[in-house]
Amino acid sequence: MICCPPAPRRVRATQLPPVIGAGRRSHIVIGVVVGAPISSARGFCVAAFAVVATRNAIARDANMVTTPDTEAQILRYYHAEKWRVGTIAQQLHIHHNTVRRVLAQAGLPCLDGPPRRSKIDPYLPFIQQTLQSFPTLTAARIYAMVRERGYAGRPDHFRHLIARHRPRRKAEAYLRLRCLPGEQAQIDWGHFGHLEIGRARRPLMAFVAVLSHSRQIFLRFFLDARMENFLRGHVGAFAAWGGIPRVLLYDNLKSAVLERRGDAIRFHPTLLNFAGHYRYEPRPVAVARGNEKGRVERAIRYIRDAFFAARTFKDLNDLNAQAEAWCQGLAADRLCPDDAQRRRVREVFAEEATRLLPLPDNPVSLLERVEVSVGKTPYVRFDLNDYSVPHGYVRRILTVLADPHEVRVVDGAEVLACHPRSYDKGERIEIAEHIKALVDEKRAAHQHRATDQLAQAAPASQTLLARAAERGANLSAVTTGLLRLLERNSAAELQAAILDALARDAAHPNAVRLALERRRQQRGDDPPVAIAMPAHVQARDIMVRTHALETYDTLTGVAKND
Repeated sequence: MICCPPAPRRVRATQLPPVIGAGRRSHIVIGVVVGAPISSARGFCVAAFAVVATRNAIARDANMVTTPDTEAQILRYYHAEKWRVGTIAQQLHIHHNTVRRVLAQAGLPCLDGPPRRSKIDPYLPFIQQTLQSFPTLTAARIYAMVRERGYAGRPDHFRHLIARHRPRRKAEAYLRLRCLPGEQAQIDWGHFGHLEIGRARRPLMAFVAVLSHSRQIFLRFFLDARMENFLRGHVGAFAAWGGIPRVLLYDNLKSAVLERRGDAIRFHPTLLNFAGHYRYEPRPVAVARGNEKGRVERAIRYIRDAFFAARTFKDLNDLNAQAEAWCQGLAADRLCPDDAQRRRVREVFAEEATRLLPLPDNPVSLLERVEVSVGKTPYVRFDLNDYSVPHGYVRRILTVLADPHEVRVVDGAEVLACHPRSYDKGERIEIAEHIKALVDEKRAAHQHRATDQLAQAAPASQTLLARAAERGANLSAVTTGLLRLLERNSAAELQAAILDALARDAAHPNAVRLALERRRQQRGDDPPVAIAMPAHVQARDIMVRTHALETYDTLTGVAKND
């Protein structure tokens, strides 16, 4: 830039022709010429010329649209005139990738000279060898490895280069599997979000079973994917189909397969017992081979799109009722994919139902069995909620037997409590008799403790309480009054005062208080003053029963005659 002295300037704008052949709209190119006066008293300055040109017609995308005339020019210049790709792009004002794309679409090799050398070329053998051993290794890790070996390129461009050399997985062809009627069914879980039940947020799981021949679907929703619900889904599917397939295919989920080493499979023992009861063969598919149970995978996708999308329901029971109606209605009216006669699923299933194995006479028990510990309060914790039990079973180990609607607490063969099951969180489900019995016992225990204290301090108090009960007096008030007198007087004085009141046939705390007052006046003592003593001081006056020392000899194994 050359500065000029302030003087009148002449500005002239020239519109240049737009760029053609780019396939996109081009901005106008403007040339601005700024000059100073040719002659000046102070001298002259050199004219400054600035041309500002902007183009957005050059496209980075190789898939840009080109006109047929431009494509014909590219082919003619390349084959007839023997122009290079760069020359064609420069003369036609298009991107060189567009020229290469047109030549590739014409099926002709692009001979544009040897490619330029890249910084990555010396490291390509190491990169290719590493990718052959670790095909999924990230570009960031490979970049760190080649940087340690002297590579000086940038990491962003390095990722694009790695993408070119990363080995691609070979496309795999699959055979279409066909099954005989009643031969096979496929089982799987589907996750359909969560349900808010009170303060609890529970997962909404769909148990899906599909007959491989007829494509008949069974669908039932649960609030978790535990083993008990997994088996309840089986029982529901067998009942809906009226029979049992001979083979059931599973994914490698923990409810079916506990451990797998190649072909060595360790099934879940509960599932094996269930399969033995219903006389079918459990068969897991290979690891990471979802195509082997593609029927149930497609069924879950079909359920998401055709049933669950935009569906409203009140609760889980309402959702399952709608699912059952949908399986028997719309889902059964679709065409069966493998049927050559183009029949509906309902018709093919009616034929397949006769080939299923019969149901056993005795259904299997599907109760959830959990060992629970009762704390110092008469409640057991099960599935995020507390259920009451009789207070006599605190500090015990009990068993909870639960189904989807009821929770039973048992001790061996004895049923202690039956509650409706709650799916809320932190809820307390109680039986009124359990709490009432505990409250009554606490009151009786308090009364017994007071009576025992009076009996030890003043044995005559038992006779006074008996006479007060015969007259219909409030024993709690009588006991409380005597305890207050015992706090201010000695046990011997209270005993004498109670005998004096009984001699006067006055079975009341006031009569005992008057007797104590008379005895104090006869002795000339000062009236007693009530003093609030701390709890640790009051505890010193508690009478402690001595323990038999023979039990210590039993513990140490020492005989009595020793």
